[in-house]
Amino acid sequence: MTAYLRKFTLVLIGIFFALSSNGLTKDRLEHASFGDVNNAKASAEAVNAGLFAPKSFKRALEKYEYAKNNMQQDSIQNSSTNFYNIVEHFNTATQVADLAKATLSQSIKSRQEGANMNAPSMSPKIWKKAQQKFMRSIQALESGNLKKTKRLEAEAITLYRQAELVAIKKKYLGETWQFLGATEKANRSTPITFAKARKLIKEAENIIEKKQDNEALLKHTINRANFEIEHAQYLSKRILQIKDKKISLERLLLNWEQNLWKISEIANIRPNVKEETNDLTNKLVSHFKSTVTDMSKMKQEIQALQLKVDTLSQEKIENSLRISDMNKEIRSLDNQLSDELENKSNLIQILESQARVKEQFVQIEKLFLPQEARIFRESDAIILRLFGLNFDSGTAKIKLSSIDLLNKVKKAIDIFPQSEVIINGHTDSQGSIKNNQDISQERAEAIREYMIEKMQIPRHQLIALGYGETKPVSSNETEAGRSRNRRIDILIRPNINMSD
Repeated sequence: MTAYLRKFTLVLIGIFFALSSNGLTKDRLEHASFGDVNNAKASAEAVNAGLFAPKSFKRALEKYEYAKNNMQQDSIQNSSTNFYNIVEHFNTATQVADLAKATLSQSIKSRQEGANMNAPSMSPKIWKKAQQKFMRSIQALESGNLKKTKRLEAEAITLYRQAELVAIKKKYLGETWQFLGATEKANRSTPITFAKARKLIKEAENIIEKKQDNEALLKHTINRANFEIEHAQYLSKRILQIKDKKISLERLLLNWEQNLWKISEIANIRPNVKEETNDLTNKLVSHFKSTVTDMSKMKQEIQALQLKVDTLSQEKIENSLRISDMNKEIRSLDNQLSDELENKSNLIQILESQARVKEQFVQIEKLFLPQEARIFRESDAIILRLFGLNFDSGTAKIKLSSIDLLNKVKKAIDIFPQSEVIINGHTDSQGSIKNNQDISQERAEAIREYMIEKMQIPRHQLIALGYGETKPVSSNETEAGRSRNRRIDILIRPNINMSD
């Protein structure tokens, strides 16, 4: 309380200086206008002074109404003086309201939280008491009684929280309470089942009271309680049939056994009348648990097979593209043959050159496994699409596991001596465009430097380019597609003279 008094005293001192500095100065006393009054009134209303400083605000309003009604009768000097006094009263109400908001912040917060949960309509009696305590705490603060203010605020907070708790319980449990009350009076022959329902309702209330942030658990518990109430209704109906002799105990037991045996037949478990029904139930539970486990495994296997299907589909698309490229190449060659029939010598040279390129292309193809690379031609260039060359995420460091594949690339380059080699880096669309561009360039340059240092390939033969995510070969919507887009393409441009 000593610390609170010290804080309150500092606030009052601040209000005193604020009033002395923020009000109209003595120099403006003779020039105070009704506009100044309206501005001061608007400031007080903006901080809700009518609620948080009712006494001060009421006094200011009374003087305001009096001045407005007698403005024409007073002299200019008297009007200015009255306006100045009214401004000071509104300023006082504003400062007191600010003080009340700071001092009663906890009760204001509890009040708002209760209002958010519709506590005024869901718990009107408790809410009314809380409001009364809250208003009395404001009045005590305005009167300067700090001890009473804090006591009343603590009582108001307790009542607001109680009202909020009642509102929350009614929101989630209102229908269940009504269902239980209406059903239990009409069905008194199932006390055990109703006891289970009441226990579940109590568990739901405890979840609310402990403010556990688990709405799913709360709704699940309430649903279980509603089920037990409905269950009690059903059992009461069956018990009444037995009492009225509409159904015998033997028939009831036979019906129960028949349903259980139907399930046993589906599970391929033969009932034994010498066994307890619990034994059969346990066997069925074990059977269906095993079935659920098997189904889960099958689901995983289906997902794995689907992934393989996606991969094969992607390969089919790429093969189609490759065949299309080859068909374009064949058509191009046919056109060349048609155009150059007159020059047989040149035609023979072209065919021989193309044959050598194809032969060299086949040599390159045989170097790589299908999972390491896809080899295809683009005009005179040979493209090695290295799916098997991978980097750790966000890095451009070449892995030891990639060395064998790079050695095969060296052999492919050697098939075309002094050829121009372009190293193209590509990424998927994950991440920003700039980061993808940068990392693709860094990876292409890392391979270029490796070829220069480790493979002794002349620097002038090698070009490193990064394309980022701009040239995908597959869809970025699937993991398989994104994996294929993260690649290095080696483009070999043969020196035709040398290959000849």
